[in-house]
Amino acid sequence: MIDEVDLDLPVRAALPELEAALGERGAAVLVAPPGTGKTTLVPLALAGTVDGRVIVAEPRRVAVRAAAQRMAWLLGEPVGGRIGYAIRGERRTGPETRVEVVTTGLLVARLQRDPELAGVDAVVLDECHERHLDTDLALAFTADARGALRPDLRLLATSATAAADDLSVALGGPVVTAPDPMHPVDIVWSPPPRPVPPPRGMRVEPALLDHVAATVRRALTGTAGDVLVFLPGRREIDEVTRRLGGIDAEVLTLHGGQDAAHQDAVLGGPTDHRRVVLATSIAETSLTVPGVRVVVDAGLSRRPWTDHARGLDALVTVLASQSSATQRAGRAGRESSGTVYRCWSEAEHAHRDRQDAPEVAHADLAGFALQLARWGTPDGAGIALLDPPPPTAFDAAREVLRGLGLTDEGGRITERGHAVATAGVHPRLGRALLDGARMVGADTAAEVVALLAADVRGDSDDLDERWRAARATNDPRWRAEVRRLRQVEGLPRRGVSVPSPSVSSRTPPSARSAGGATVVALAYPDRLARARGDDAQGYLTTGGAGVELTAGSRLRGSPWLAVADAARGPGDRVARVRLAVPIDEDLAREAAAGWWHDDAVVAWEDGDVVAERRERLGAVVLARRPLAHPDPAAVAAAVREGLAAEGLALLRWDDVATALRARLAFLHAARGDPWPAVDDEALVSRLDEWLDLTRVRRRADLARVKVAPALRHLVPWSEAGRLDELAPQRITTPSGRSVRVDYTDPGAPVVALKVQQAFGWERAPVLAGVPVVVHLLSPAGRPTAVTADLASFWDSGYPQVRAELRGRYPKHAWPEDPRR
Repeated sequence: MIDEVDLDLPVRAALPELEAALGERGAAVLVAPPGTGKTTLVPLALAGTVDGRVIVAEPRRVAVRAAAQRMAWLLGEPVGGRIGYAIRGERRTGPETRVEVVTTGLLVARLQRDPELAGVDAVVLDECHERHLDTDLALAFTADARGALRPDLRLLATSATAAADDLSVALGGPVVTAPDPMHPVDIVWSPPPRPVPPPRGMRVEPALLDHVAATVRRALTGTAGDVLVFLPGRREIDEVTRRLGGIDAEVLTLHGGQDAAHQDAVLGGPTDHRRVVLATSIAETSLTVPGVRVVVDAGLSRRPWTDHARGLDALVTVLASQSSATQRAGRAGRESSGTVYRCWSEAEHAHRDRQDAPEVAHADLAGFALQLARWGTPDGAGIALLDPPPPTAFDAAREVLRGLGLTDEGGRITERGHAVATAGVHPRLGRALLDGARMVGADTAAEVVALLAADVRGDSDDLDERWRAARATNDPRWRAEVRRLRQVEGLPRRGVSVPSPSVSSRTPPSARSAGGATVVALAYPDRLARARGDDAQGYLTTGGAGVELTAGSRLRGSPWLAVADAARGPGDRVARVRLAVPIDEDLAREAAAGWWHDDAVVAWEDGDVVAERRERLGAVVLARRPLAHPDPAAVAAAVREGLAAEGLALLRWDDVATALRARLAFLHAARGDPWPAVDDEALVSRLDEWLDLTRVRRRADLARVKVAPALRHLVPWSEAGRLDELAPQRITTPSGRSVRVDYTDPGAPVVALKVQQAFGWERAPVLAGVPVVVHLLSPAGRPTAVTADLASFWDSGYPQVRAELRGRYPKHAWPEDPRR
């Protein structure tokens, strides 16, 4: 087929080496920059070397259609003949199809159904450097199938970056590099005139969007050719479009949420008018926008992020990496020399991440984990995953699957899990679709799941209102997804009668559409939320997250909510509910049955021991009953937990206990073992050795514990008799007076006494080998001198003290030599 294409793109020079590598090793990695022909010419070349079909897997749907249309155009024939494609809900192939372009998600699904890939002789995994979850799975599963079932299958991974060593190891094939014919691209550093705060959550500062629009206007006056503008998302595209009103150019947009006709019009090539194309990162490597000579890069990307501890996921805006910026700049130099305007400084660029993190490092892994379980490798062991999933995130995902009933306790996929895995949506939504269809009818389940899966926009946080709006406007993306979901295998073809979503939103929550509530509750059982207080603005979810409604939400006052979407921005105390529906407790119990527990709880909570039986849905406690006879060992453990958390101040430290602790601290500092350390950390770590907790049931009991006798249990019996010898509470002066020893500073004991009381000591007393620090006072008790070297003081310091005090206190003795 390649012989039919009269197009000399750079990748042609690498085809002989590539075909030789595949012929010898059966697998290879092709490194080729965007625009060199790797997505279109390589599959056509492979089709001429095998008898069966060539599958080309792309990470994005828009890239699938664009690649198929480009190859068909090169062959001078329509899509659906020798060149076909398949995306979710749409397929254009025929009996003559030799090259089929699919999404990586569809390839994963096909491998799950038919690991041998019957009729397929070659697989091309395109844009592997983007490291989407489906891309990683497709690579691992294909390599596994090739090794175990299809050694004749040719496997090629392509990458736009030179970092291909990991791919080479995973596939067991060499790296082939195509020449890079990129024309020179001038870099113009164009930071905003004033500093702009970095993105927070999804928020992008309007000042940066103003600057991007101004930079586009600047580019239109200073350069030729179409302008490709990189922005993080649809909202920013809309905002910059509005700011570009009145420019002498056609403003177009390109993102994954558009219909095929709109995307095809942008990718179809230049027109008579100069174009400004505002695009998300889909134009970074997967697509070539013809006619582009100028790139304006806002320097931002959007990626999925999951708060695994709270069960919340969202998209967040981040600074684009250096690698991403390089790929974007390259779009200006594919057809001729070009220019890139970067809306940040060169100094800032040097501090950006070098590469984008793989999606497995930060995304929701529930779908990823379900596919691994379906493949028979629940923990991912033994297959060629480029990066292992982070343990915390992976454990959280597997816990979600278990709670949904999609895997068993050992992580193995269940019958329900198999059914959900084929639905083509997130496992949560697949569970809601299939279980919801049996509970509220297939039509209702499909409509609500489509509303969640298609990301239908709206201003209201009330799902019922969003649902009614989608029906009223007959939203095309939503309606197409509804049609697709109605065809999912296992979905009942006849639904039950459910309340209409046209019920007024002013009616009580119990009268609203129960169908929508049921479906959302089934999808997000760990986000069922009960109101914390009477105003019902703040809620606690079954997953343990705190969420709250906005001040003007119509959902306020609902005792329970099923939360479909909530976002917690940087610095926010709790997440804000963005989409939810009222439910009742009975539905919560049914939908979150996997999160139901009836536990005996003995723990330290809110400053005291709690001993009770709790019925709960995850973190939401439904009922409490006191435990009459809690396990003493559990109570002791709770007390230890309290002492560790709040400190030993929970005990009553009287003067005797405090003094004993100070003496022991001194001996530990002076002699070490076997004299025990008695700081808080040491005492807490050895609680069971010195503190009897058998009679402690609550916080108040701790204050009645006699601490001093308890502390003595830490002193070995062989040393107990020497405590008073080595660290006496009092010592006797030469005059026969007893003075208290202060051990507050464990490094040096202190005695305070009047000067006359020290007469007769040649040197300071020594305790446990440590000289006592002597605080000498005047006859009136005022400080006069402090010394640990009393012998030197008598020689050098005392004469001055004697001269000063003898006149002031003439009735007291002031001998010239106080040592006699």
